[in-house]
Amino acid sequence: MEAFKRPDDFWKNLNALPVVNHGLPGDAKQALQKMHPATNLDYKVVRREAGLGSLGQQRFVAIANWEGSCIAREAKAMLPSSCVWLNGQTGHRRFYYEEAIESAVRSHDPFQKVVGRWLIRRLSPESNPIEIADLPEERDEETLLHAMGSEAANVHLGRERQTKNILKDLRRRKANWLRSAAKDMAKTMERDWKEYANT
Repeated sequence: MEAFKRPDDFWKNLNALPVVNHGLPGDAKQALQKMHPATNLDYKVVRREAGLGSLGQQRFVAIANWEGSCIAREAKAMLPSSCVWLNGQTGHRRFYYEEAIESAVRSHDPFQKVVGRWLIRRLSPESNPIEIADLPEERDEETLLHAMGSEAANVHLGRERQTKNILKDLRRRKANWLRSAAKDMAKTMERDWKEYANT
């Protein structure tokens, strides 16, 4: 699938982002430096926005030259699960991301770590998320959605004991529960957006 970004375009776009001269949190700086391949590496930090689900979250990218090519490490601020907000537990600050990626049934990404309140990961043309707009016009969306669903299920499967709980929960649900929940979520998001836009 022709979804990878051209390396020249990827680095050109990343380097064109606004440089952060002030306002980089100290713990984010330490987290980024911790994931560099060498100490005392010269780098610049830019601010990045990406993904509809992460709008508003702080994102900082350290870009450096390493052994003849560019490397980039992103620090993304961690937020509690939306389930915490849904259940009214706004004071609850536990993050489950690290637990989820550690329990996934696949090889772990050595460049993806949780450091304090920051998720650190590698950015590159070969490991960046696939953008729908970058996909060719002729594509097998059913296969793509199946692969995405399989990965989402893999990450949320967790420990072996959770398998029984998940299957038990699914058996209690109606056949159209997912479609119905998606429609309810879309309506809620549209209502929230209209309220936000009118403030």
